[in-house]
Amino acid sequence: MRIKIGKAISKLIEPFQALQNKLFAKVYLAQTISLLGDAFTWVGLALLAYQFGEGRAAIILATALTLRVTAFIIFSPFAGVLADRIDRKKILYTTHFIRMGLVALLPFITAEWQIYVLVFLMNVFNAFFSPTYRSIIPQIVDKKLYRQAIGLSAATYQLLGVLGPGLAGILAVWLGAREIFLVDAATFIVAGILLLTLPKDFLNVPKEDISKKQLTTWQDVTKGIRLLFQNKYIRFALFIELVTAMAGAFILVNTIILVKSGLDLTDKDYGLIMAAFGIGATVAAFVSGAIDKSKSRQVSLVLGALVLGLAISAANYLNFSLLFAFWIVAGLGQSLAEIPSETLIGENISDSEQGKVYGSHFAFSHLWWAFAYPIAGFLGTNFPEKEFLYGGIITLSLLLIVFLFLRPKETIRNSDQIKSKAIIH
Repeated sequence: MRIKIGKAISKLIEPFQALQNKLFAKVYLAQTISLLGDAFTWVGLALLAYQFGEGRAAIILATALTLRVTAFIIFSPFAGVLADRIDRKKILYTTHFIRMGLVALLPFITAEWQIYVLVFLMNVFNAFFSPTYRSIIPQIVDKKLYRQAIGLSAATYQLLGVLGPGLAGILAVWLGAREIFLVDAATFIVAGILLLTLPKDFLNVPKEDISKKQLTTWQDVTKGIRLLFQNKYIRFALFIELVTAMAGAFILVNTIILVKSGLDLTDKDYGLIMAAFGIGATVAAFVSGAIDKSKSRQVSLVLGALVLGLAISAANYLNFSLLFAFWIVAGLGQSLAEIPSETLIGENISDSEQGKVYGSHFAFSHLWWAFAYPIAGFLGTNFPEKEFLYGGIITLSLLLIVFLFLRPKETIRNSDQIKSKAIIH
């Protein structure tokens, strides 16, 4: 019994081994503080939208989310190209401090259109920051600790997604809806100082790789897309993310309707259900590296998407307690199916090409959500008693199609091994 408990504990703490790398520990701390600030931003925006009119709050937030995803889709591929060409440290701190300045303007908003402009601009620069941040992790972390580093980053993202809004809500009660943005800006200052102290040499593409570049910006963008889809392992993981985006959209859009209208429960109960989803996703993010260490990560990808699809399929027929349990399982599936993509890029793409590939991945993974949100909204509006059942059917059908037609073969030829790191001209 003690041995089993010991093994379980070792799996949970395994991701923290990556913090032995002091450089990664500093980058990770900056990311954590920045993510906490993001939670403040969205809670503050929700309260601000409510101030502009209770009846329009949902429309304002939906429009803001759409603009957020649009910024990612348009600018992330170009951000990845930039990360392969110039000083990555400069990209990180420049875009970070610009976002800080934009957040500091939010308390002074007086019109609805100003929300849209600032949200779009913030996420334009976020589209440059995030792919660059992801592209430096493989460079500063040893390969043996890379999975743990990705798992820890993902787990922190999920955990703060649950705890961050709660903390932000408490501060908003004390400080006020507009003043919370000043606290948000302060978190950007702390994270920005950490970014400024990063050593420059560790974050740059080798000069010999830069000197070889003769491509235009658009050619580099298309090259990042080709590299993303050329590698069979990364391609399979990317389309599994389409599957999980479909299920995830139903969870984010329709859980509030299920809890408050279907089960006739309160806002507090809705918070608990969403916390269950976040807890499941966090636990899976911590242990995902230990579950599947294969080259293709097929077990993690397929198992995660399968349990996620099954979990949401039953949601319309569950009481509160069972829904809580099923949403933990759904969170587990979401992380198991989404985390491998970043790891696969780091393991299969050469350092000099990773920025553009991470940028392309960031854009396409958000494009999937842009497809999924309208479907989830349409079914939630027109079939309020069976939307999750239909969502589960769509999710599992997509999984079957992706598995049958895109699953990589286990036999690896020599040409395949070098193809993923080849430079395409």
